[in-house]
Amino acid sequence: MNEIKTQFTTREGLYKLLSHSEYSRPNRVPFNSQGSNPVRVSFVNVNDQSGNGDRLCFNVGRELYFYIYKGVRKAADLSKPIDKRIYKGTQPTCHDFNHLTATAESVSLLVGFSAGQVQLIDPIKKETSKLFNEERLIDKSRVTCVKWVPGSESLFLVAHSSGNMYLYNVEHTCGTTAPHYQLLKQGESFAVHTCKSKSTRNPLLKWTVGEGALNEFAFSPDGKYLACVSQDGFLRVFNFDSVELHGTMKSYFGGLLCVCWSPDGKYIVTGGEDDLVTVWSFVDCRVIARGHGHKSWVSVVAFDPYTTSVEESDPMEFSGSDEDFQDLHFGRDRANSTQSRLSKRNSTDSRPVSVTYRFGSVGQDTQLCLWDLTEDILFPHQPLSRARTHTNVMNATSPPAGSGGANPGSNGNSITTPGNSVPPPLPRSNSLPHSAVSNAGSKSSVMDGAIASGVSKFATLSLHDRKERHHEKDHKRNHSMGHISSKSSDKLNLVTKTKTDPAKTLGTPLCPRMEDVPLLEPLICKKIAHERLTVLIFLEDCIVTACQEGFICTWARPGKVGESL
Repeated sequence: MNEIKTQFTTREGLYKLLSHSEYSRPNRVPFNSQGSNPVRVSFVNVNDQSGNGDRLCFNVGRELYFYIYKGVRKAADLSKPIDKRIYKGTQPTCHDFNHLTATAESVSLLVGFSAGQVQLIDPIKKETSKLFNEERLIDKSRVTCVKWVPGSESLFLVAHSSGNMYLYNVEHTCGTTAPHYQLLKQGESFAVHTCKSKSTRNPLLKWTVGEGALNEFAFSPDGKYLACVSQDGFLRVFNFDSVELHGTMKSYFGGLLCVCWSPDGKYIVTGGEDDLVTVWSFVDCRVIARGHGHKSWVSVVAFDPYTTSVEESDPMEFSGSDEDFQDLHFGRDRANSTQSRLSKRNSTDSRPVSVTYRFGSVGQDTQLCLWDLTEDILFPHQPLSRARTHTNVMNATSPPAGSGGANPGSNGNSITTPGNSVPPPLPRSNSLPHSAVSNAGSKSSVMDGAIASGVSKFATLSLHDRKERHHEKDHKRNHSMGHISSKSSDKLNLVTKTKTDPAKTLGTPLCPRMEDVPLLEPLICKKIAHERLTVLIFLEDCIVTACQEGFICTWARPGKVGESL
């Protein structure tokens, strides 16, 4: 029953664990993970013309490694890391490569630490160029997430367990005294401050978001929006440039730990301490589905752009070009073309194609789950198309709890099934549409509002260097329903305090009840490790996972097993 799985099958075929392609510390001794930070993995391609330009970085305890990643092609050579670092007094917690500037001679890697510092290093040149928050004057808490701002060679964003995020520029210093701030913008459970200084210094901006730790953030594929998940259980989505709140969502209970965007930016998936994955529509600002398959906290969610499928429904209805037909096969351009095709699908009423989004999740229960998000969930008010891939769901007998968004000021009127105040138990079935009110045009009016004074100053201060974006390729349930009060200094609250009380949000558009939205079941749910899983990355020919023992595993996609192994 507790056997570790080394392969699994989906409709595409057999995925197989490649034991020779396992990366870890060179001595291969399992890492004692008690009290340590999660193992994380970052990838970059350096375009070195050899056809093997992939590099990976991972942290294990106090150590940081940088290797050539040979994937499914060749066995891992653990004896030759390009770079290895051991830290004292602090541990690496997260890292991110700048894909925009990566070359065979140089890469820019940001590393966040448990004591709050951020280091900029070049593991190819083996250089350490800068240390930010070195004296911990900006923030003393653990770095939870660090990412380069999309399209920028110098801007990066850092989140901390304090609940604060900071925008840095690698060209600026941090100063020798604690920064002073002035308020730039304030809204429901967030505030943004600029750094007051005679000369430009880091941080450029300080974001305070929600209550408790800010666990992860993710930029939308176009780089315009920022999704944040916090320990208070809220997903908050911002327009990054104008610092406007686009929409919010509340977990079923407990904190939200992870977040990701669909390849076309239309959907966001979160996971956390409620053991669920939750799918939220960016356009409608509402929960459209939940997935239950994990037995413990969900630590990572990620979309698979290579298996997200757009299939012909009826040739007579298809309005695209010949090139669009040719794009429908799997291949290197699969992820590149997926976004444009998905955009086309959602911009026409003729329903030319059938859409299936694939995403995955891993958790502290050591299980990998794969999920399919199909048209009957995405567009429940439309008839089924002829082409269909099936996903087991528990189908709701009543529509979603609200047709409005979870935006501040929206009217989330509850819709109930006539003559049936308490929905009956949900039957298990294949995905079938259920009646729902169309949410077209319910996008937040926040986006149309005037930009507050001061934001233009922020834009010229920090975004002048943004370039045209280059394409890149021990569980405890927290049943506490305690009142989460907003900050007393927040005079611009857009909703009352009872709005953030978990007991008051359940059953609202902010957090629909389980019976009010479709419940997905995973395509596969496999135990693949001895320790909790902390990494899930989808690459073109494989899936990469990692566990807290410090082993980074490669799962070859169907038909992609390397012959040289």
